[in-house]
Amino acid sequence: QVQLVESGGGLVQPGGSLRLSCEASGNIHSGYIMGWYRQAPGKQREFVASITGDGVISSADYVRFTISRDNAKNTVYLQMNSLKPEDTAVYLCNAKYTFYTHWGQGTQVTVSS
Repeated sequence: QVQLVESGGGLVQPGGSLRLSCEASGNIHSGYIMGWYRQAPGKQREFVASITGDGVISSADYVRFTISRDNAKNTVYLQMNSLKPEDTAVYLCNAKYTFYTHWGQGTQVTVSS
């Protein structure tokens, strides 16, 4: 089993930045693809970014969002810059390996003045 715990969310003004962290524990290894998704009220969950154990990145916004990973700490990060009100959502950490998928509980990000 894999446990994922997110942190770093909060309230930020438009144009601000936040860094989210997701610490994985349990049967985690570098073969897992780690990623971030988000879900706003009344909307479907959407992909934000992912990173493989070898550092291959996929992202919905390469300009504003940067994903990184520390395999030694079993932690994945999401640096978010130039935040907009439409980025407001619960951000969820995800870990995938073959047919295994794990989710964290999420951390709330609110972008508002």
